[in-house]
Amino acid sequence: MSSHKHHGFSLLEILIAFTILAFSLTILLRIFSTGVNSALMSEEYTAAVQIAESLMAKTGAESRPKNGQNSGIENDKYRWEVSVRPFNFIAGKFQMKSTAELFKVDATVSWGDDDNDRQVRLSTLKLVNKEQ
Repeated sequence: MSSHKHHGFSLLEILIAFTILAFSLTILLRIFSTGVNSALMSEEYTAAVQIAESLMAKTGAESRPKNGQNSGIENDKYRWEVSVRPFNFIAGKFQMKSTAELFKVDATVSWGDDDNDRQVRLSTLKLVNKEQ
């Protein structure tokens, strides 16, 4: 009688292979998930910066900027606030007399919930003719 050796994988080898495969897939999915979350967060920050830049550009474009604050909601997601106040430029003891006036414009855009609130704040100076 000849003995036939079976050439195959044992159950233990198959279990170990599936365990390694499961761990590898888990790690790959976690890496993919982190990448997707980073892309979404980047998209949100980009949108918030665009909204803030747009708000700053609108301020004083049609008429003289008014002191105070204004707020609202954009795209049912982004809460914004624009603050305008006079800016006095004093360089040492020299104070320049000019026909123009400086205003400081702060634009803040926030989004998210209480646990994960995110915010972008941009500031600029607007030069306006006093006779406008």
